[in-house]
Amino acid sequence: MTPVSLGRSPLRASPICLGTMTFGEQVAEPDAHRILDRAVERGIDFLDAAEMYPVPARAETCGATETIIGRWLAARPGMRQRIVLATKVAGPSRGMPWIRGDQSGLTRAEVIAACDGSLKRLQTEVIDLYQLHWPARNVPVFGNLYFDPTKDRACAAIDEQLDALDTLVKAGKVRAVGLSNESPWGVHEFVRLADERGLPRVATVQNPYCLINRSYENALDETCHRLGVSLLAYSPLGFGLLSGKYDETGLAGDHGRMAIFESMRKQRWGRPESLAAARRYNALAREHGLTPAQLALAFCYRNWRVASTIIGVTSVAQLDECIDAWNVQLSPELLAAIDQVRWELRDPAQ
Repeated sequence: MTPVSLGRSPLRASPICLGTMTFGEQVAEPDAHRILDRAVERGIDFLDAAEMYPVPARAETCGATETIIGRWLAARPGMRQRIVLATKVAGPSRGMPWIRGDQSGLTRAEVIAACDGSLKRLQTEVIDLYQLHWPARNVPVFGNLYFDPTKDRACAAIDEQLDALDTLVKAGKVRAVGLSNESPWGVHEFVRLADERGLPRVATVQNPYCLINRSYENALDETCHRLGVSLLAYSPLGFGLLSGKYDETGLAGDHGRMAIFESMRKQRWGRPESLAAARRYNALAREHGLTPAQLALAFCYRNWRVASTIIGVTSVAQLDECIDAWNVQLSPELLAAIDQVRWELRDPAQ
């Protein structure tokens, strides 16, 4: 896999990124280390974590994912220099008061303290890509379709957040910065203010992008293309729905995360419409001699909009399956059939 540039930053990373949000919950530490070893062996040099991981988020496990990665790095001298390490600072609580309380708003002090905590858990002196996990301001994300100005809340201004990131970059603690779960306006405003004030320019945005959620194509793709911001596509398998594992059993009848964790079935991925759409795409894959996962992953891997696709796995076997899909090519006819399904069903997991 040829490395890709991350925005206009000097960072270059593999076009497949290993997401680690299962480490510490679904995946025990020894298994996580085996997955990490195999990923590097197979050519992946890009890891993504977050201070709130693993998921589902719990006070008892908060930070465990970064701790597991830190121990893996400490046990392998020289490994830190071989990888691009990304992590994220959590935005306002969203029901997680154990992180910074209910009133957090990504203030300068909060961002800097969160980064210091991540550096300690990761056992590293620098984070290559430091991302704001979700906006501090009121914005429709995580399944909320409509912007509602009556829900605006007090939070740190974008200028203040950029100032905090600038402090971290100048201190040598962060190399490049990114956003996550952002809107077109948000990406544009972060870039505009950074360019005007000489502050760190956003290199990436990490947003959902998959067959059952192509909301990124609703103007954010144009925004990022014109501003030179790279997409890190998360949930390419739609939280497992696009693997085909739930086609026969439904969401409550399998051993995947949607079955294990009831709270996840209450999210956008758990909507009946999301499963119905996934079944259509999965059937389309089989009609063309592909597994559902191959179709879903190849859709992201070969898409001009995507710089790097974030895969999440719970075993080495799943990791290998995801990486092997890199060689799958989708025909123009199959891509047209995918678009036809989207025209009918739109983005049920948006």
